[in-house]
Amino acid sequence: MNNTLLYQIALTQIPGVGGVTARRLISYCGGVEAVFREKAGTLKKIPGIGEHLSGLVRNKKVFVRAEQEIRFIEHHGIRPLFYLDKDYPSRLKECDDSPLLVYVKGKTNLNPPRVVAVIGTRSMTGYGKEKCDELVRGMKPLNVMVVSGLAYGVDACAHHGALQNGLPTVAVLGHGLDRVYPQLHHKLARDMLGAGGALLTDFVSGTRPDRENFPKRNRIIAGLCDAIIIVEAAVTGGALITANIANTYNRDVFALPGRVNDTYSQGCNKLIRINKAHLIESVADLQYIMNWEPGKTNRNARQASLFVTLSPEEKEVASFLKTHQDAGIDQVVAGVPYNLSKTSSILLGLEFKGVVKPLPGKKFHLCGEI
Repeated sequence: MNNTLLYQIALTQIPGVGGVTARRLISYCGGVEAVFREKAGTLKKIPGIGEHLSGLVRNKKVFVRAEQEIRFIEHHGIRPLFYLDKDYPSRLKECDDSPLLVYVKGKTNLNPPRVVAVIGTRSMTGYGKEKCDELVRGMKPLNVMVVSGLAYGVDACAHHGALQNGLPTVAVLGHGLDRVYPQLHHKLARDMLGAGGALLTDFVSGTRPDRENFPKRNRIIAGLCDAIIIVEAAVTGGALITANIANTYNRDVFALPGRVNDTYSQGCNKLIRINKAHLIESVADLQYIMNWEPGKTNRNARQASLFVTLSPEEKEVASFLKTHQDAGIDQVVAGVPYNLSKTSSILLGLEFKGVVKPLPGKKFHLCGEI
């Protein structure tokens, strides 16, 4: 059994420990396995942990659940991707609250040059279907990967459109990979996998498609993409939640306008009106805003921009690691003008951006040029 994966899954199964807290634990302790070997007294002193969470870290039940999940993964050919793995979605890694671990069914590349999410209401109108088909068809020359949530309505239309136009498509699920929800979309999911697409989730097997899971699912949809298109949406619901999350991730949001009295255009019209979305009438608007040319890609420029957008504090810590490669946390604190808590927070931010990698022994490795 893969011991590293065992610890990774176990960490995600500790109640109250999400992606942000898990990475903080890893950063302070120097590795995933080190988190479980650290003394409770040390753990509870880590900012945001406290006595309650430090006690939960010591609970061995999480390893029983992790072992079960590894058996499921091996039996069903699932790819677990840890946030430091090279195949982990690089766009998702840029988001502060990205999941520590995602599970993927399918072999598609999750880091293609261009990714667009297409989402909207489950109660799609004829106008919405016509425009969704038109938009996805128009993206074919741009060679984009289409992401959506496998739900009724706009999601299913986007996945079908991608299949019809030879575009890779990925469905982000609000449940484990032991099921497909809704059940009616089993064939669609099989067709996607057969065409080289993928199903992705951060939920372990056995997780039901409960209502509270879908906002978590929506943050992954927003984080996976360069741009997100809202085809139709009411003034409340998951599509607007996803649009708001995408705005916080600095993703470009597009909304299809509609008649002011149409229920499922009111959400799109609102996003446009309050400047939270670009108006989109055709793919030409997407091309213009994103500066995308058919047949040409600029993913390398996107990756390079990670190092341009470092904050002054991040640049200072990264510069120290450039001359003190694989320095320990105490050495970093001594070499920069910040206390332990501030320095650890900065290092965590650098991990999110793929600039720094934690090593055993509470050391840190600079992964690229700055």
